[in-house]
This record gives sequence, C-alpha cells and structure tokens, in this order.
Amino acid sequence: MEDRDIIELYWQRDESAIRETQTKYGAYCYAVAENILNSPRDSEECLSDTWLRAWDSMPPQRPGVLRLFLARITRNLSINRLEALSAQKRGPGQGALVLEELAECLPGSEDTAARYEARELGEAVRRFVRRVPERDGNIFVRRYFFGDPVSAIARRYRISENSVMVSLSRTRSRLRAYLVKEELLDE
Repeated sequence: MEDRDIIELYWQRDESAIRETQTKYGAYCYAVAENILNSPRDSEECLSDTWLRAWDSMPPQRPGVLRLFLARITRNLSINRLEALSAQKRGPGQGALVLEELAECLPGSEDTAARYEARELGEAVRRFVRRVPERDGNIFVRRYFFGDPVSAIARRYRISENSVMVSLSRTRSRLRAYLVKEELLDE
C-alpha cells in the first residue's frame, strides 16, 4: 500500500491504518528502536507506542514522508525509554553511546529545556547536515538519528569502522563550530 493511502486511512480514522503501517514499516521501526535500546522486549514496547502515537498524531498532522515521521516517533520514544532504563541502572544499547558522543557539541539540558530553543537547535542541526558533504551527512544521520552502530554504517558505505569514526568525529567538530557561530552554543 502506498504511503499516501496509509495516511488517508489515519485521516479517516480507519484502524486498518495501524495494520498497514506495521506491515510496511514494522521491521524498519523495530531496527530504529533496537539500535537505541538493545532490548527486544523494550523495542517491541516502543513499536506499540509508535503505532499509538502515529494514530494520535494523524490528524492533525499529515506527514510528508511517512517513513521518516515514524522513525522520528520511534527514535524519540526509544530515547525516552532509554533514559528511564538508565535511571534504573539497566544496560543501555547504542542510544547512550550516541548521546554521549553528541554531548560535546550540544548545549546542556537546562539550555534546551524550552521548546523554542530545542526547535531552533534542531533546525540548526538540519541546516548543518545539508551543508556537509553528502556521505558525511548520511553517516552522521545514520549514527545520530537512526542510532546505527558504527559497524553497520561501515558495512553500508563499504568503508572501515575507523573511517566512520573519523568522519563522525570531524562532523561533530564542524557541528560544534557551526553551533558556536550560530550562537547556539558557548565556546
């Protein structure tokens, strides 16, 4: 089924929208959750929450790209679950490592507490990713949006894990400089 047809089912409040979404994007969203949580049980719970959040979001939202809309929901739910699990001292998956890697170029949580500032920061990161060389941007997005392990990124782009780590390090450094220039991060 085409994405526009699935979205239309949501807008008609037809419950088959969830079944169609699970069929088409279940494995994809599960992989996003699993990359962050590293727990099949928690990933399955995030998937259930993703379908509920999609149901609650459409309408009023009409996503342009359903796959990315669902990935964003899954990623956010997974990160929230990871934070809750970390508070309980359970073993994290890629999510904690991903967040730790990015910590050096993001303002502290007290600076991003306000939605406006968080939105502004998100837009700045999107602008930055569009400006870097395509492969570096893709590697950055695979790691920090989808939470892919370095080894999977290396296989995907047929490069060494070291090359991926160097690319990520350089891109993070450029992101940090960009955010300082945009006055979203203190030097």
